[in-house]
Amino acid sequence: MTLQEQIKKDLMAAMKAKDDAQKDSLRVVMGEFGRMANKTLTDDDVIAVIKKLIKSEKEVLARTGDDTSAFIEAIERYLPQMASDKDIKAWIQTNIDFSQYKNKMQAMGAIMKHFGATADGKRVKAILQAM
Repeated sequence: MTLQEQIKKDLMAAMKAKDDAQKDSLRVVMGEFGRMANKTLTDDDVIAVIKKLIKSEKEVLARTGDDTSAFIEAIERYLPQMASDKDIKAWIQTNIDFSQYKNKMQAMGAIMKHFGATADGKRVKAILQAM
């Protein structure tokens, strides 16, 4: 089952359970899917949409001074488990030969290709700079 199908199924379950917070959050996500050119999305596309929604919600929270949002909590569970800093650092130390690069930041491409959506580029950059 794709992530898009899972969200649609969870929306139906939230509607049946009369869980308004979950239902409203998932309707926003489904609305974003409807704005996409391709109606059947890959899991990577779905993750990108969810990350975009979370980022915009965090910007709104920062302006209002709040620190929690039921919307973020409802949709964050559809994101993949993020790799820890320890895991990223261990993988870099065992798999990246910095002598192949002019500077260590050029290794970002290989690292991000390996971790994909499970690692945040800003965290990987910070780890590389600390090494």
